[in-house]
Amino acid sequence: MNPLLSHIAFSMLDLVPVREGRGVADALAVSLQAAQHAERLGFTRYWLAEHHNMAGIASSATAVLVGHIAGGTQRIRVGSGGVMLPNHAPLVVAEAFGTLAELYPGRIDLGLGRAPGTDPMTMRALRRDRMESVEDFPRDVAELQRLLGEPTPGQKLIANPGAGTQVPVWLLGSSLFSAQLAAERGLPYAFASHFAPAMLLRAIEVYRRGFKPSAQCEKPYVMIGVPLVAAPTDAEATHLAGSIFERVLGILRGARGLLQPPKEGFFERLSTQERAGIADFLACAVIGSPDTVRQGLQTLARETGCDEMMFTCDIYDPALRLRSLDIAMQVRGNPPVAAP
Repeated sequence: MNPLLSHIAFSMLDLVPVREGRGVADALAVSLQAAQHAERLGFTRYWLAEHHNMAGIASSATAVLVGHIAGGTQRIRVGSGGVMLPNHAPLVVAEAFGTLAELYPGRIDLGLGRAPGTDPMTMRALRRDRMESVEDFPRDVAELQRLLGEPTPGQKLIANPGAGTQVPVWLLGSSLFSAQLAAERGLPYAFASHFAPAMLLRAIEVYRRGFKPSAQCEKPYVMIGVPLVAAPTDAEATHLAGSIFERVLGILRGARGLLQPPKEGFFERLSTQERAGIADFLACAVIGSPDTVRQGLQTLARETGCDEMMFTCDIYDPALRLRSLDIAMQVRGNPPVAAP
């Protein structure tokens, strides 16, 4: 048993990457296989992330994918990490996730983000002429909670399905805004340190300091995103991480594409500025052998005091991706812990 990690739940976040030389159907099949493997290992939850108009990501219809993964598994919690609430009417989200909760009782999570998860042109296509203000997200979260709760006397708008399902709501973020809102509403909080780690420690501090207990959450609960690449040796893990380095470089350049197989010496051929940009993006990444992974996860646990780690693991070879999850659980070295 690893004492620093023994109380931490392990989970998985999947953007459903489309790999070079393969298609969307393959990406969907690989995601289901990964979820089934994570369930066998004892992972707590498997989340899907909403993104739109991105060639290398097949998770745009997030609620549909949640149902697909939940239907192909038996015990693991499945949810959104997250649904980008500005893109949707709260009633539509409540009905979709209420339906999922009725199909898979006690297994559905609803993680919410306030970014559009896409480019401005696609954002306009999703929202039409709707203009967002800073007050919209807190108001929409509150409306969604009402729609998923027990109807009150005289309530005219009822989510059917949805009402009374009490689907657990999580707030996701990479800044202080959602940390403050999650604390105020007494909701569990997931920080997007898998791609925007800069404000991680400050956001956790703000969340814990301002937390107010609620019916859903009696005390603060913190999840952090962790990019993971584990292999028998540091050298192999670094090589496999080349696919992630190339994907991140594409994001930084505004040129997203399919997930590429790792290329020998890719990182070393980049400029100093490009390497620094990737390093900043992946500051919370844990890449290496079992010993290196153990040390990296222990450091994150010590620095953040997190309750849960949610891994992203965009390795090109699906079998080696599953091996990474095996190594992570071996490093943890004990049965899964209870988590909300």
